[in-house]
Amino acid sequence: MMSGPRIYTPEPLADNTTIALDDQAVTHLVRVLRMKEGDDVRLFNGDGSEYQAQLIIESKKSASASVIHATRQDAPLTLQIHLGQVISKGDRMDFTIQKATELGVTDITPLTSERCDVRLKGDRMEKKLEHWQKVAISACEQSGRNTVPAIHPPKSLSDWSSGIEADRKLLLHPHNQKPLVSDQSPESIALLVGPEGGFSDIEVTQCQESGFDGLLLGPRILRTETAALTALSVLQYVWGDFR
Repeated sequence: MMSGPRIYTPEPLADNTTIALDDQAVTHLVRVLRMKEGDDVRLFNGDGSEYQAQLIIESKKSASASVIHATRQDAPLTLQIHLGQVISKGDRMDFTIQKATELGVTDITPLTSERCDVRLKGDRMEKKLEHWQKVAISACEQSGRNTVPAIHPPKSLSDWSSGIEADRKLLLHPHNQKPLVSDQSPESIALLVGPEGGFSDIEVTQCQESGFDGLLLGPRILRTETAALTALSVLQYVWGDFR
């Protein structure tokens, strides 16, 4: 059985190789966990596999890992889900990205819309993208997932909805609903979730013209972060790897 903490590295991983660990990993393993020379660690870099390795401590501030062999590989995803999430305020977007990663989403595109209160430009956008990717990586470390979802640069709702390709396109909105039929399994889904204030009528019409069907999740109004995770759970249960 594999042992040791799980650590992400951007380095290529292969059997019988040694890779340098970044400062964050060194701090976590050596200073926080107080691991010793030769202790077991588990590494992944998003290629779908997990690797057993042993820690090599070079100094108080530097360490590397001796990769022994690949021990586990993620099964192919039953369902490719691209989440288009209108950016929410505060830590709600972090929460959505973290939990969507745990639930098996493959791509996330942050969106702007008419009622979106968050606007990102220039350096602020780059820093947010980097932060969100780290949130997804951390969720993979915790959940045992070896493939990291891609966090794409923000787009406008109209650009994303008109350009996205998928077998089914679903909009969290009560209009123009079509049932989720379990025996008609799509391989890919584009799921569109709006902001706290919802979509405008014009935006709903534009999405419908781009092939999106309405999806209603019960009789209650859900917060944006709740709606995304509820929909992902339902889709994974009906068509994905929750079955």
